[in-house]
Amino acid sequence: MGHLAAKDIYRSLAATIDGTPVRTPDSPAFQAMLRALYTPQEAALVSRMPYRPSTAARIAALCGIPPEDLVPQLETLCGKGLVLDIWDGSTYQYMISPIVIGIFEFTMMRTGGNLPLRQWAELFHDYMFGDKAFFEANFGDGQQVSIMRALPYEQVLAGDHVEILDYEKASALVERHSVFSVGLCSCRHEKHHMGQKCRVPMETCTSMGSGAEFLIRNKFARRIDKAEMLDILDRSRDFALTLSTDNVRQDANFICHCCGCCCNLMQGIRETGLGNILVSSTCMAQIQEERCTGCGKCAAACPIDAITMVPAAQTTPDTRRRRSVQVDTSLCLGCGACALKCPTGAMVLEKRRQRVFHPEDSFERVILQSLERGTLQNLIFDNPNSRTEHFMRHLLGGFLRLSPVKRALMSETLRSRFLTAFRNAAL
Repeated sequence: MGHLAAKDIYRSLAATIDGTPVRTPDSPAFQAMLRALYTPQEAALVSRMPYRPSTAARIAALCGIPPEDLVPQLETLCGKGLVLDIWDGSTYQYMISPIVIGIFEFTMMRTGGNLPLRQWAELFHDYMFGDKAFFEANFGDGQQVSIMRALPYEQVLAGDHVEILDYEKASALVERHSVFSVGLCSCRHEKHHMGQKCRVPMETCTSMGSGAEFLIRNKFARRIDKAEMLDILDRSRDFALTLSTDNVRQDANFICHCCGCCCNLMQGIRETGLGNILVSSTCMAQIQEERCTGCGKCAAACPIDAITMVPAAQTTPDTRRRRSVQVDTSLCLGCGACALKCPTGAMVLEKRRQRVFHPEDSFERVILQSLERGTLQNLIFDNPNSRTEHFMRHLLGGFLRLSPVKRALMSETLRSRFLTAFRNAAL
């Protein structure tokens, strides 16, 4: 009976995490990962927690656990990155960690002690890339809203006529903050424990503001000053890494420094062809043919293989150029890594003709992300211990999953009004 009870606990936990804004289809690989990360007691608690950020008092009331017993459990889960603690200015709000950004990153950012990091790395890799179901569940239906977006390198914009807003400038994001942190890159750390070598230093995951405070508080990262933050950005430019950040226009609080050999999101793009796994910037790589020598360094630098070298239409004795550059505009991230490696300045970033949608803030991103993935009802009726709310979740979820409803609410015509109404209801 105990064995059966344990199986039920982890199945319930799997269903709970799958109900967050990032879907996690259940599988034997997912079950193995959950058993390695959560004790049965932790699994039972998390599976009963509400989806919305909640105080310890509310969680204690919903779960029927005395606060004095609950708070130590929550603090332990936060230290593992399995629950997030969010300071709202007066008290901590706790919420279930999604798989990304959450369980994966914070687990692989942990250091110290006798941690089974190689086992965790293999479990995460088996789940994400074993059958690609994770990527299909989150992006296979053409979903537009992801958790991260690429940042363009300002140095390779095509002259003064290409303008980007401050929310797309790494320098402007840094300038807004005074608290910074750096920790291990979770993807690079995972690949390291699977025997993969990378030329990029391990400690490259940078955060700012409240994101940095969370990581420092829970010992996932160390505090740094603005000068070191800017030095890390300079180093990433020298390595031609892809910079990415929170997919919002306000209050982005981290910058990732991604290499094509380690980044799971970019590996996901290469292996599935699903470009929105990492949302592009408002720019796109563009070759200036008259300056191109066909050397192929831009193609080698592209982390998602969006650039290929094809036979040139014609060659001349002066240039002996036998190859031309071809950019797959459906995949290009607009990061500028290719242009950083171009020796002649032929590769530049131009503005995209098609508008790229980036949510205004985290509230909008989570709402739209949940709508696209069929979990919005969990944020509205978020008490998993109530039979009434269970019924209402199923009823509302069935309605929101109807294709005409979802398409209408995600359309530019209705999206703003839908988000405004939802925001007002939440106040």
